[in-house]
Amino acid sequence: MTRRRWIAEHWDEATATLTGAQAEHLARVLRAEVGMEADVVAGGHVFHARVAAVAGDAQVSEVRFNLLSELEAEPALAITLVMSIYKFDRMEWAIEKATELGVAGVVPVVARRSEKHLAQAALKRAERWRRIAHEAAQQSRRADVPLIHDPVLLQSFVKAASVATRMVLAEQERSTTLRSALEEAVAAAGTEMPALEIAVGPEGGWATEEEALFDANGWRAVSLGPRILRAETAAIAALSVAASFLE
Repeated sequence: MTRRRWIAEHWDEATATLTGAQAEHLARVLRAEVGMEADVVAGGHVFHARVAAVAGDAQVSEVRFNLLSELEAEPALAITLVMSIYKFDRMEWAIEKATELGVAGVVPVVARRSEKHLAQAALKRAERWRRIAHEAAQQSRRADVPLIHDPVLLQSFVKAASVATRMVLAEQERSTTLRSALEEAVAAAGTEMPALEIAVGPEGGWATEEEALFDANGWRAVSLGPRILRAETAAIAALSVAASFLE
């Protein structure tokens, strides 16, 4: 029988503790008792654990585990997904699915064609995106939670220094597919798997000046093929292609 997996907020070498909504669900809905076993993620590692204490009142719940033994766990893909901010319901879906696929991080960026009111509301929305990633990581039994960055201006992120191989999905690109670019990157990396940053544009695509910005800063333009995809579809398709090379 598969044990439930929880992601601890606090931990040390021997114990891990759940607080907040996770602890409340475990304590009040699942009726956790001392001795109950589970898998617990603590500090990027997965442990077979046993409930040592359950505490709580009308407002605060806390569940403490003793960590018994470390388990093998799959690492995150070395991919950061750079997503232009677009309609929040679709963006939330993309963050959830990207988490399930193993993305290491998501950087929301304000692009030329990002809707103004969405760009203005994005910073407040970031905490919700982190909760979605946390819940998806737990549901998909990940050993970690992807880092959801605060939103930034596209120009700032594109120009920032990085050791990653950087690729941008571009509608006008036809000769270089994401698959072929990944094959080259993996071959060039030798025995090491390359870290990747993959940028996905907003609805309507990148503006001309943004395409020039990517090119001037060493990002390689790549294609997913001839079909025009929604932004969230393109993000998940790109991660799926990349995962086939990195896993």
